[in-house]
Amino acid sequence: MAEYIFEEFCRIPVEVEYASEFRYRNPIVNERDVVFAISQSGETADTLAAIELAKSKGATIFGICNVVGSSISRASDEGAYTHAGPEIGVASTKAFTAQLTLLTMIALMVANQKGSISERRFHKLLTELETIPSKIEEALKLNAQMESIADTFKDARNFLYLGRGYNFPVALEGALKLKEISYIHAEGYPAAEMKHGPIALIDTEMPVVVIATKDSSYEKIVSNVQEVKARKGRVIAVVTKGDTLIPEMADFTIEVPETHEALMPMVAVVPLQLLSYHIAVMRGCNVDQPRNLAKSVTVE
Repeated sequence: MAEYIFEEFCRIPVEVEYASEFRYRNPIVNERDVVFAISQSGETADTLAAIELAKSKGATIFGICNVVGSSISRASDEGAYTHAGPEIGVASTKAFTAQLTLLTMIALMVANQKGSISERRFHKLLTELETIPSKIEEALKLNAQMESIADTFKDARNFLYLGRGYNFPVALEGALKLKEISYIHAEGYPAAEMKHGPIALIDTEMPVVVIATKDSSYEKIVSNVQEVKARKGRVIAVVTKGDTLIPEMADFTIEVPETHEALMPMVAVVPLQLLSYHIAVMRGCNVDQPRNLAKSVTVE
């Protein structure tokens, strides 16, 4: 998400790296680069090692974490706390939302100072950002609907999540949460790439979650939904409130409030997190402490 928003508004090239991979190769980093180190706990071993490598090459480290005084916050040159509050669940959803919000605010500030977006657009986006909490509140009212959909699909063995543009990272997060807390295999994919492999998996037994809110890729995502339905796939579609086209094709439609496409992930992800939660509860899984997962990954 941060890559998409920084490149669009700030016009700065961004690379997203797995910290565990970054430290075991010879990355191209120099003193003009900023490395964002993102960690809920602030204690992630691989991220700390990646920070040390980047610092040795002269990069500026900006830490983003939730725990005040954590190792990553101390190792960073600059940083910001997400202030999401105590994280009861290992697969914390509020940490995800808080990280997205913080990264969006940083991107908008950088874009404004660089002059890569107009003053008018800057204020319009900030004003829209201020409405996101109320739109998330509205999305949370979908809880009963998500519980009903969860009851239909709780015994599925696989899920496919599809999204385009800003909604591709939402597909990744939706699939990750389902894997983490319900133990159902799930895969997030760019919708356009479905034809390059995953389309072979689609049948009546494969639920396909499509994030299809109104944005610059809307017409393309409509054709992806048609492709899934042509192969007897069962489609759960997240759409913008008032959409009339996709609900005619999808088996289940979830309506979320309209917002700018760059901010939509913060709203569109909520019903997917609720879906994972309810499926996990129905399967008798421990939602707060999923098996094999730890709050802080402090070893390699």
